[in-house]
Amino acid sequence: MNDLELASNYAPYIYFDSKEPFFPVKVGVTVFNKAGRSGSFPRAFEFEDPRVKHVIEYAIYWDYDIQHLYEMEHVWVYVGHQGEVVDAEASFHGKYLKSLLKDRSNIEDETHVKLYSQPGKHAFSPLTELFELLPDLRLATNERAGNAGLIITDIYKGVYSTSEEINRMVEQYLQTFRFIPSMEFVKYTIPADLYVPWDELYKQVPQRIEDRLAEIKSIEMH
Repeated sequence: MNDLELASNYAPYIYFDSKEPFFPVKVGVTVFNKAGRSGSFPRAFEFEDPRVKHVIEYAIYWDYDIQHLYEMEHVWVYVGHQGEVVDAEASFHGKYLKSLLKDRSNIEDETHVKLYSQPGKHAFSPLTELFELLPDLRLATNERAGNAGLIITDIYKGVYSTSEEINRMVEQYLQTFRFIPSMEFVKYTIPADLYVPWDELYKQVPQRIEDRLAEIKSIEMH
């Protein structure tokens, strides 16, 4: 079994708000079989838990978050020597949280961790109650839609750039998608053709950004 097949077998089942306007377009996969550092998120894996055979990293890419162009969130699934899910974690606004509940009740079909995606913003949690603790849960998807423009994360510093004009275009475009979350969530299974090796996704992202900006500019001109 190759890395992409392994990733598909353990991919999280993501539950999106019923009004969610944006869905993943690519998923960059890295499988760690020994200690190593993530290429897409500031963390390392030490394999201190002897139960763990693989750590599967999913760098999930959207063209848009409701507030900005460029969006990447992460899920990590820890697989044991007998093929069992030992643990899971997922990103949440630049940090990461445990994503396997203590009673393991959010595992579906034996190998798929069930995660909820914050409406419009895509941060992950195994519990929807966490989203209700966010002061801007509804502001972010409505009045504040597009207010971050085109973001540049550390891994792309110097690779592409933004400007006031780009940020203005992005904000105006994303304002057309503003919504009030329903807080009713619908299951989404990542399509098999979205998986690519992380190195490949890393190279694709700047071109995707360039293409999206061209589309926005075209819409604005009409």
